[in-house]
Amino acid sequence: MIGEIYYSRKFLQHKSENYHPENPGRLWVLMSAIRELMLDDRILEPTPVDENFVKKIHNPAYVEFVKRAIREGRRYLDPDTYISPGTWDAALMALGASRLSALAALRYGGLNMALVRPPGHHAGKRGKAMGAPTLGFCIFNNMAAAVLALREEGIKKILVIDFDAHHGNGTQEIFWYDPDVIHIDLHERDIYPWTGYETEIGGGLAKGSKVNIPMPHYSNDADYIFAWNEIVLAVVENVNPKIILLSAGFDGFKGDGLTTLKLTEKFFSYAGASLRKYSIAFIFEGGYDVGLKKGFPAFVKGYEEIEVNDNGQPSYETLKVVEEIKDILSPWWSF
Repeated sequence: MIGEIYYSRKFLQHKSENYHPENPGRLWVLMSAIRELMLDDRILEPTPVDENFVKKIHNPAYVEFVKRAIREGRRYLDPDTYISPGTWDAALMALGASRLSALAALRYGGLNMALVRPPGHHAGKRGKAMGAPTLGFCIFNNMAAAVLALREEGIKKILVIDFDAHHGNGTQEIFWYDPDVIHIDLHERDIYPWTGYETEIGGGLAKGSKVNIPMPHYSNDADYIFAWNEIVLAVVENVNPKIILLSAGFDGFKGDGLTTLKLTEKFFSYAGASLRKYSIAFIFEGGYDVGLKKGFPAFVKGYEEIEVNDNGQPSYETLKVVEEIKDILSPWWSF
């Protein structure tokens, strides 16, 4: 079942003066797919959060820094991450949409989507996270807004899955010491933000709650489906969550432009189909070209109806990565 879809034209007002891969056209592609999927009637206008809500996620000094930079007319927070006069309103609306998608998943079930920008999973408590050189196109952490929404509803154990091609270092940093936020992150190894290795498992009492799956360069559908089955779904079954919060990025699609991954509709359909029995809050992250045109509708169709088999042989490198992760995390999880 497809639930509620949160989208606002305010997201289009976050835009660069010059070409940038993270641009309003990304949402035009998604909205075209929504129309083709005949889901127009599910679209709702979200409500923004207020500044106090943002400061529950991020250090107040960082929030003030962003607000001041926009007010002063600066064009970039760092070499990767631009801002514009519409960024503040778009970012607060993105947090609001992410919050509402989590609440809709909790109350009504099904696949509920926050089709937002700017994206968020690289934004940490104080901005740049875990030594990353930039914010990676992100302003505030949308996933953290979804987690906070569930916390406010009394949900204790929360499961986050991030399949964007880049590691969600901001999300990991924010919840690093939180044992009740299980964060599974499937991404390409040794690319921006150069974090998310197998040994990053959480800090203090939260050890074992952060599950990183850094995939080899040029990984394909067979590699990703194998890792998904062996690690992601195994942890999901261990947790048996009420809902799943999903940082959904489609930049791993073959030819999307920013990674070497070679995924196709098959992986994204499989991922959607494998999560069909769960309520999901889907929060849009990366994807810049063909991944949006093909990967996004494949995931939605997989969740709705498509059955996809998991045939295919993973590479030796993938087998090694998966076995190492199992060894490291075996004290906390049954694989």
